[in-house]
Amino acid sequence: MSAESGISTFRDAGGLWEGHNVMEVASPEGFAKDPELVLEFYNQRRKNVREAEPNAGHIFLASLEEHFDVSIITQNVDDLHERGGSTHITHLHGEIRKAESTGAPSWIIDLGDKDIELGDLCKYGHQLRPHIVWFGEAVPKMEDAVQEVHAADILLVIGTSLQVYPAAGLLSYAKPHTKRILVDPKAQEMDLPKGVEPINDTAVGAIDRLKELLMNSL
Repeated sequence: MSAESGISTFRDAGGLWEGHNVMEVASPEGFAKDPELVLEFYNQRRKNVREAEPNAGHIFLASLEEHFDVSIITQNVDDLHERGGSTHITHLHGEIRKAESTGAPSWIIDLGDKDIELGDLCKYGHQLRPHIVWFGEAVPKMEDAVQEVHAADILLVIGTSLQVYPAAGLLSYAKPHTKRILVDPKAQEMDLPKGVEPINDTAVGAIDRLKELLMNSL
């Protein structure tokens, strides 16, 4: 969703993110090995998010609230859905503009535009870290997402390779009658479950086709 706002996707074809092996900057082991590198990496990502603006895809999804009861489930850690106007959002992989305590993970604060530096502590005296779900960690909001998908009459899946689990498995929780649409530039190359309609396009490029499909469902 956010690639068209200039925010790099999490993993490109080479398994790198902004030139880093993802396990160096997105795992508890990477943080334990070099916390300063990890904190600086996310400080730069946070700066990118601050400078980015919601694209037409974010705005379109927010506009659907005029006609539908819309729930957004996102793997993205930015706040572009919020700034685009959507009001019901589940962040599966955390939020980059928040921090959590390394010793008390339920202690979470809004960072706003602030960075996290080595030596920044929570009120209990533990180092702060990005409020991001790293590889090897549990996904606390997964059960909420499963319930949202199971309740849906229409399920849009936008801009995902369906390679990162457990999020990639959410499609399987849709009810049999649920209309399922997958939007991705490589959608027609994917091995999709039966009944999923592929749209070979980007989030922004697919807007007109999605409008047609959704408005016809009313």
